[in-house]
Amino acid sequence: MQKLIGTLDGFSHAVGSVVRWLALAMVLVQFFVVVARYVFGLSDVAVNESVLYMHATLFMLGAGYTLLVNGHVRVDIFYNQFGPTGRRRIDLLGHLLLLMPTMCAILYWSWPAVSNSWGILEGPISVGGIKAVFLLKTLIPAFCILLLLQSASEVLRLLFGGETRD
Repeated sequence: MQKLIGTLDGFSHAVGSVVRWLALAMVLVQFFVVVARYVFGLSDVAVNESVLYMHATLFMLGAGYTLLVNGHVRVDIFYNQFGPTGRRRIDLLGHLLLLMPTMCAILYWSWPAVSNSWGILEGPISVGGIKAVFLLKTLIPAFCILLLLQSASEVLRLLFGGETRD
């Protein structure tokens, strides 16, 4: 079981290690956009949209990694009042009753839109923009799958006593 947990965690870590570079790319492209617009009077819709695409990719594909490193915001006011056993129970119930069903529902309900978008190779959001909205929409099921995989790893860790990240 530890090998499966390690594989799932390794996958999330690998995806996170790749997509985190988009944060730097976003800053650099946005800097270029501002300088080009205000210094040289130049603007390009596709370059502006590229920041949106990078932002969406960073957050959608980085969600599983964020779960791996316990970086999601907790809004549970009772969580810190419980000991390790209580926290494990809350985490397990949260994964099984909230996160996993929500990801399955989003995956199910978004699939027709993503499929249709691929079917017509949906074009740009704006005239002159990036001609790949179908790729942008593909981030939705990818987000769900990556979070489901990492959530499965967390559930296995909680059930079979792997190391915890309290």
